[in-house]
Amino acid sequence: MRPFYVWVAVAYFPAYELARAPTWGGALGLAVVVAAYLLSIRLASWPLLVLLAVAALSTGLAYGGKWLYLLPLVSIACGIVVRGRALPYALAAITVASMLVTLRAGGGEDGVAAVAWGTFIAGVVVHLTMRLSEAREELARAAVSRERERFSRDLHDLLGHTLSLVVVKAEAVRRLAPRDAGAAAAQAADIEEIGRRALSEVRAAVAGYRGRGMADELAAARLALEEAGVRAEVAPSEVRPPPDADVLLGWAVREGVTNVIRHARATRCVISVRDEGDRVVLEIVNDGAGASFVRGNGLKGLAERGAEVDAAAEGGRFTLRVAVPA
Repeated sequence: MRPFYVWVAVAYFPAYELARAPTWGGALGLAVVVAAYLLSIRLASWPLLVLLAVAALSTGLAYGGKWLYLLPLVSIACGIVVRGRALPYALAAITVASMLVTLRAGGGEDGVAAVAWGTFIAGVVVHLTMRLSEAREELARAAVSRERERFSRDLHDLLGHTLSLVVVKAEAVRRLAPRDAGAAAAQAADIEEIGRRALSEVRAAVAGYRGRGMADELAAARLALEEAGVRAEVAPSEVRPPPDADVLLGWAVREGVTNVIRHARATRCVISVRDEGDRVVLEIVNDGAGASFVRGNGLKGLAERGAEVDAAAEGGRFTLRVAVPA
């Protein structure tokens, strides 16, 4: 909802009028409009939307002039709070009410037309913006779901035959052990070799699932951030980490950027990589620091693989720092 908070700045115009001719009623009305607007778009609350509409229409009717600038705030909040088929009717009602208030306050035909257009279009634009954001999030969730299904299928194909073979070999060991210890030991050795090979294949599959390497993940991260409306700044780097570190750093980029997109409400994200000799350090710094670090399974997995994961909020920005052995 962050982009919509800025529209509360239209309260400057009635505030200027209020400074020139102070009234307790005007001060209270303006305070209620501002508070109800900010809280209604943050909480998506119907009662607060109704309070906002009553306060904005009442102050516009009572004072007219620049107080009419508050009316589009009602339709903006409406575009966020009201969903489904009720939205067109709600926007129409707010637009008609705004037109009547403007006419009653002496706004004239031009004023009525301007208020009607601004009020209705504000709500429509906000609604479309919300729908596009929701669609983007739904596509992201669908992509993650498809990737998980693909990985599940790959893992099933990878382990199905191997586990069946292990069962057969184990049955052979059980049958041979009482009468032919050498043959049983040979079968047990086969089980050990099959298990080692399967473990290696699973690790390779998981590494491929977790990340494609740092360079590829940085390119994907830039695209994902830009699609989410976040300005991405990836500092150029000549660091060429060894294969294991490269996979971990790619994994860290994916997890960190996912947190930024899903939880931070950021507008800017800076990603940098530097070589410190015995380790390679990745930093992801973003504004919107409120909730940009979620220590989910991905970041826990990084720590389990030997990466140092550190996160801190620093005065309006958030820094995720991941260091891996070089």
